[in-house]
Parts: sequence; C-alpha cells; structure tokens
Amino acid sequence: MIRYALNCDEGHGFESWFQNSAAYDKQVKRSLVNCPVCGSTKVEKAMMAPSLASSSASNLADAADPPSLSPASANPAPPLSFNLPSIVSGGGIGRGQPPIPPKNPVAMVSPPERELRQKLKELRDHITKNASYVGPHFPEEARKIHYGETEHRSIYGEASPDEAKKLHEEGIEFHPLPILPDDHN
Repeated sequence: MIRYALNCDEGHGFESWFQNSAAYDKQVKRSLVNCPVCGSTKVEKAMMAPSLASSSASNLADAADPPSLSPASANPAPPLSFNLPSIVSGGGIGRGQPPIPPKNPVAMVSPPERELRQKLKELRDHITKNASYVGPHFPEEARKIHYGETEHRSIYGEASPDEAKKLHEEGIEFHPLPILPDDHN
C-alpha cells in the first residue's frame, strides 16, 4: 500500500491510500478519486517528504506500524509544506547548520477508532471470503440478480461512479467496500 498526499483543482489538500502507483493512476484516470471537501475529481499528487530509513529501534517500530487515518482526518489537511533551508532564513546549505527536516501530518488513533477500523477490516474480509468476485462485471451481475434473471447471491467487484449512480437510480441496493491500508504496509 502507498499513501499519497493529493490536491484538487480547488486547492484542497487530502490524503488517500492506494494498492500501488498503478492503482492510483488507473483510479484517477477513471475519476474514482475525489476531493472529500468539494467532490472534485480533478486531483493530482502533492509534494511529499520521502520516508527515510533509520537504524534506531523507535523509528523501526514506527515504520512497522504506520498511523492510520481517523474519521477526523477526513477533514481537509493542509498541503504538505517543507521547511527547507534558505539563504534568507540563514540556515542550511553553506551556513554550517543542518537542514531543517520536513514535517508530515500525523494523527493519534483512539481505542474506539482502532476498534472501528478492526470491524471494517472484518467486514471486508467476510465479504471477500463469502461472496463471488465478479470484477468489472459488477453492474451487469447486480442487475441480473435484482431483476431475477439469475439466482440471488452475494457478489463484489468494481463499478465506476457513473455505473454506481445508475444502479442506485434503478433501486439496486449495494454498498462500497471499505478500503483500508494493509496492517503491515
């Protein structure tokens, strides 16, 4: 899993997790990534600070257990900024002072939020274990089941926002699967 800091065309900053960079590209191309503030699907990656490995035990523990996003983090986060040394500030390169490390947004997750995350993971695991995966054929299969053309069964797969809207307008009940970062990234 990979976490990207994103900005929409209205200037709102937010973060989202993706299976890999190709998954991000595919979802953006299909307009599946949208701003939680204004709903815009015109998003792009924001500048991010690189994650650097450290040999200290505490940093290794932190890397093994990345912070999870809480419901409070659904609020727009300001775009990441870098405190880079500059000649004006008098620090950094050529001044004999170490560069100022960049800061990333972080969150502390409360026990109820951890419990909610665990329940969402259990729900997703239950559905993927007990339902039939139909992939991109989800809208067609959901219609067949809804209109009695095939036997009722639990299914899961993918649908574009337009396809999901049409299913909803037809009165076909469905729910998005929760997307959570892997526990071990």
